[in-house]
Amino acid sequence: MQFRILGPVEIHDERRGLRTVPTGSKQRVLLGALVVKAGHLLSYHRLIDELWGEHPPANPANALQAHIARLRKLLEDAGSTGQERIDTHALGYQLHTGPDATDAGRFHRLCAQGRAVIATDPEQAVHLLRQALALWRGPALQGSLGGDICLAEAAQLEENRLVALETLYEASLRAGLHHEITGELEELTGDNPVRERFYELLMVALHRCGRQAEALGAYERARTRLAEELGVEPGAALRRRVRSILSPGREPAPAAGRPAASVVRSLPARPGTAGQRPAAPAPRGGAVVLDLGDELARLRRRLESLTREQEDLARRFDQLTARTAAAAR
Repeated sequence: MQFRILGPVEIHDERRGLRTVPTGSKQRVLLGALVVKAGHLLSYHRLIDELWGEHPPANPANALQAHIARLRKLLEDAGSTGQERIDTHALGYQLHTGPDATDAGRFHRLCAQGRAVIATDPEQAVHLLRQALALWRGPALQGSLGGDICLAEAAQLEENRLVALETLYEASLRAGLHHEITGELEELTGDNPVRERFYELLMVALHRCGRQAEALGAYERARTRLAEELGVEPGAALRRRVRSILSPGREPAPAAGRPAASVVRSLPARPGTAGQRPAAPAPRGGAVVLDLGDELARLRRRLESLTREQEDLARRFDQLTARTAAAAR
């Protein structure tokens, strides 16, 4: 039996190929919280807060007990062998699970295996990471976000998913698959407009495909979105990347790689977007309207301006530090 939380909460009996979904929002919240904290005792007070927050029923302990009884029946109907059970303690309840108990646990194991071989076997890392990301069926703990336990876990799992995507495309670049991932990275920069790592990976992929103007355009999009949404300039990694593109010889020559059509892959689905039309890809080749020479000159001027601003800020910081130290004597 496996508990699935990478999407709507459900119980999957792999022996019979059956899945069981709790009925009612409180049942889903309660199962989600118990799965997230499996093997740990959850106090009555914490579970009541997770289910009802500031508006508990007249007799919350009895209401919680009734929900626990329904979940126990649900586990039994779903095929529990007794290994998966909810124990009652003096202070609360505890869910016990079997090995490979959750899809989230399998996701973390596959990601760890992929990271372990990324330097020595990047193609295997790509395979493992795509397997991990295929486990996602929608936003983590969808329909179970009642209180702090599930909200915090869902946020952490989403961050883990984004990091896994970053690692996947790093491995893809190491494996020479840059032709195959530019469209996927274009979509990711649209879905995550202030996550700089996706822009950096896209710039590398485009540059290695010989699409320098589009790589510089990706940097400009990142700079614009960061300024509009966060009021900041691109970080050091993105600035280093654009310098390497602007400086001949600093980035390896575009590798021939495999033709883009030789292996057909699709971007691991962003949870909750099934059926939506994908973002339009950036224009290619002759469709690029930028004059490359003017764009290079403008970006160089911008980088020089940022460098001067950083040096000026560093001098001012040193002056203020010196004054503070002098005043303290």
